[in-house]
Amino acid sequence: HVQLVESGGGSVEAGRSLRLSCAVSKYTYSRHCMAWFRQAPGSEREGVATIRNDGLATSANSVKGRFTISTDNAKNTLYLQMDSLKPEDTAMYYCAATRLYFGTCSWFHGEYDFWGQGTQVTVS
Repeated sequence: HVQLVESGGGSVEAGRSLRLSCAVSKYTYSRHCMAWFRQAPGSEREGVATIRNDGLATSANSVKGRFTISTDNAKNTLYLQMDSLKPEDTAMYYCAATRLYFGTCSWFHGEYDFWGQGTQVTVS
């Protein structure tokens, strides 16, 4: 079955950068979406950024201009480059994947079938 494994989280000071990675295995859908979500304690899981199999990427307004989603298909890896981090970015970050039948990638976590275990990002 599909496996997603995140890495790269940690504790940093505000203004610094982190890069999250998500290694993907056994994923065979040619048309698909991948995304990063985050969840802070007591909050709903929210979408951070999405990327379609053809490279079309979107990001949430709260991170636009600071976070960049990308993929390395040769390495089967999804990335989230996070710059100019703020304390409000503190959360557990999850990568997710789903088959795409048509249109653009969803921002709703319920639409994603496969999830990683999460990696903690703390900004102080």
